Amino acid sequence: MRIIQRGEGDPLVFIQGLHGRWEYAQLTVDALAKHFRVITFSLNDEPSASCAFDASRPFDSYAAQVGAALEASGCTRAVICGQSFGGLVALRFAAMNPSRSAALILGSTPGPGWHLKRRHEIYARLPWLLGPLFFLEAPFRASGELAAALPSLRDRAAFSLNMLRAMVRGPLSPARMAARARRIVAYDVLADCARITVPTLVLTGEAALDHVVPVEGTSKYATVIRGARSAVLERTGHLGSLTRPDEFAALIRDFAQALPHAA
Repeated sequence: MRIIQRGEGDPLVFIQGLHGRWEYAQLTVDALAKHFRVITFSLNDEPSASCAFDASRPFDSYAAQVGAALEASGCTRAVICGQSFGGLVALRFAAMNPSRSAALILGSTPGPGWHLKRRHEIYARLPWLLGPLFFLEAPFRASGELAAALPSLRDRAAFSLNMLRAMVRGPLSPARMAARARRIVAYDVLADCARITVPTLVLTGEAALDHVVPVEGTSKYATVIRGARSAVLERTGHLGSLTRPDEFAALIRDFAQALPHAA
């Protein structure tokens, strides 16, 4: 399995969103690496991950990849952090492996009862035909968030260039993204929430700026996971881990530093 490691300190596993490719999270990984030893990878249903995937048990398979990455990195325990779709993978791993999870971080994760919008259901059924329409929508969905998080035109241009470079390094697969989106609906998140025993932080952006995953849905995790805390990353929405990576990392650092006291 191809594993990416950055930084020093306490280990933290960072799990990607729906795109599945670690290249799109490099800004986030570099920011977290200022405070942690970050372990990351592309999801194992991506061919570039070089890791087996069992489509009949998708979230168990994703969670097994997290465990394999820990073993390959020589870590017995780590903070498990997932962004968006990756938060569901992190939830599954922490529910199955509490002794290997120092803490759980859920960033803008689809909440209990999440479902695709009607047009996105159509995209998911015909990804190669309609997937390009989804990508064409993206700039319009993100424009308000980018303006709030990156007020400078120069900063927005630099961010866009960074994302274009990621697309060149890690081409996206509409078919694999559509398959992941369909798996969310079938995952019984509430059952796993009831099994979480580790300290948990639920991170969201501002409700008015997240046009991908409703903030009110993500916020439910703070009520259904025992003892979970919540925090809002201001001036951003769903892309906060990328548009404000240092602030995102600082929230996680502060939470992790308080863990011994919380225990």
